[in-house]
Amino acid sequence: MAQFLDPVPKPLAFVYGRVMKVAAVIVAAGAGIRAGGEKPKQYQYVGDKTVLRWTLEAFTSHPLVSQVITVIGQGHQSEYQAAKRGMSVVEAVEGGATRQESCRIGIEACAPSAPDFVLIHDGARPFVSHEMIDRVIDALHINAAVIPVMPVSDTIKFTQNGIVQQTLDRASLFSAQTPQGFHFEKIRAAHTAAAATKNAGLTDDASVAEAYGMKVCVVAGEPANRKLTTMQDITIANLEWSARQLSERPDVRVGQGLDFHVFAAGKSVWLCGVEIPHHKKLKGHSDADVALHALTDAILGAIGEGDIGTHFSPTDPQWKGAPSAIFLSKAYSLLRALNGQLANVDITILAEEPKISPHLSAMKTALANQLQLDPKRIAIKATTTEKMGAIGRKEGMAAHAVVTVRLPL
Repeated sequence: MAQFLDPVPKPLAFVYGRVMKVAAVIVAAGAGIRAGGEKPKQYQYVGDKTVLRWTLEAFTSHPLVSQVITVIGQGHQSEYQAAKRGMSVVEAVEGGATRQESCRIGIEACAPSAPDFVLIHDGARPFVSHEMIDRVIDALHINAAVIPVMPVSDTIKFTQNGIVQQTLDRASLFSAQTPQGFHFEKIRAAHTAAAATKNAGLTDDASVAEAYGMKVCVVAGEPANRKLTTMQDITIANLEWSARQLSERPDVRVGQGLDFHVFAAGKSVWLCGVEIPHHKKLKGHSDADVALHALTDAILGAIGEGDIGTHFSPTDPQWKGAPSAIFLSKAYSLLRALNGQLANVDITILAEEPKISPHLSAMKTALANQLQLDPKRIAIKATTTEKMGAIGRKEGMAAHAVVTVRLPL
């Protein structure tokens, strides 16, 4: 039977009459090759967000966490920037060759702010709850090192050369989770000592703490706080997310938007937030991004909020030359304010010129980043009118957008 620490009396985060400063280090420097796919697992999508985005939101939204440091892999800067878009998270630090080294780097990055406690969490555990974080922080008021654990349910065998040598008593065995919490200066000193003595290969921060004399206490973990390691893990997480969407947001709606702009003298056109070189531009009060205008109207239509003109008057001088991403962000924020979810985006662009197909990938990426939507849920297509009508005469362009959204009843 597991013996966990008793809860610490409220209020939280107060010791000796002052608020304790809590930092969080999110370790996301791994290559994630076991998960497969084109990107590391922390940048793959579960539902409408990347794995790392889910994780970052859990900590940045926690009222007791004052600082979040993300440790990322070499060459992952662009993926990280996309994952944290719109979030007040400090810039990432680049990790080391091992998880242990990456954790030490993340801890050192916290040092200038002098936190009292530090929480170290795997970036690939996206479903950590605020209650789980609370339990770890609570226990740090009377313990220098605290980790959440889960009881082992399977019978455990110790083997050598393929032969069972011993059946272990599972009653005293637990699997460790994160966030693992520590008094900052103590775990910093332990990591510094491990690096100085080249004591590598310690698989978690609790192991580092144990190796340098710290007593590690345990609190109850959570089954949902599992680490996503393989593609099957990510597939199962997506299935669970889809099931929650059906139960929590059963009101499925479709919205559509249609927009036209004529050409004027210029040097480029904007489509889905991407500038495309051309000998003309699209005429409009803003940047005249015909695709984003259609998409904005589609989202507004799905939630019954009028059109772009309702929220952004074309006669208002503050929108002169403004990027249309502002309009899309407004529509999306209105959807999110209703606890709504964007499920799918389908855009068709009608134009004889310029050539759009070479830019479709960049356009999809820009849109996915702005909406934090899996690129697989976005379709952008381009076609001509076979030289019929004003578009066929190269007088302008048009775009048609259709979206599917889910809302609570």
